[in-house]
Amino acid sequence: MMNKRFIPNAATLSNLICGCIATGAAFHGHFTTAFLFILCGGAFDFLDGFLSRVLKAPSPLGVELDSLSDVVTFGVAPSAMLFTLFTKVCYPSFMSNGFWFTLLPYTAFLLAAFSAYRLAKFNLDTRQHTGFIGMPTPACAIFWGALISGSLDYLTSLRFNAPFLFLFVLLSCFLLVSDVPMLAFKFRRLGVSDRLDRLRYGFLVVAALLIICFALFAPAGMVWAYVCKAIAIIIGLYALLGFGLLYAQRREE
Repeated sequence: MMNKRFIPNAATLSNLICGCIATGAAFHGHFTTAFLFILCGGAFDFLDGFLSRVLKAPSPLGVELDSLSDVVTFGVAPSAMLFTLFTKVCYPSFMSNGFWFTLLPYTAFLLAAFSAYRLAKFNLDTRQHTGFIGMPTPACAIFWGALISGSLDYLTSLRFNAPFLFLFVLLSCFLLVSDVPMLAFKFRRLGVSDRLDRLRYGFLVVAALLIICFALFAPAGMVWAYVCKAIAIIIGLYALLGFGLLYAQRREE
């Protein structure tokens, strides 16, 4: 009889495969495909934990596989998207020589390194059972996937350039390993009596309304791009909400 632990592990490995496909697509400049497979990996990442709880089949092997898969899907894949984007963005005149054009794309892999560090830290941090400390790697990966897929024309225009992109990469790395508290959407009960539950429900409602509005008012043929823009904005609001929670915590102390 098949060990029931294989079922959630199969979902975890599917997450890993999605991350590998996303990485390959990103290196070939197929950003939409890469983003879609990052989203598929995120779905499998949710599914493996769900199946593990339903089947009552947690395992140390599953924990290790989950972290390794997440490094690929939410660390390496968005880094590959950024690497390719660095070869397409504008470079200012003082960076117009081959040195910067060769060097800066490789800074994209800082995101993979910090994602790996964040995942290892998460596994050891007992404070993160009901909430997150720092930006979750799926949120960071989805932000970059959505931003690049939905706003490539702007990112490769004269209004944006490689130094700005590098600074945003550094900001993402900081958020991954920071002590900024972030909401975890783990609803252990129905109702909105708890302040954090009200925030979770409210945020989800705002996120849904943003996506619907962007989709409804998108120009013809631009629905996917506008939905991606909405997703990137939602992740940005999620990060800002974390800073709001940090401010509230410090006021209470």
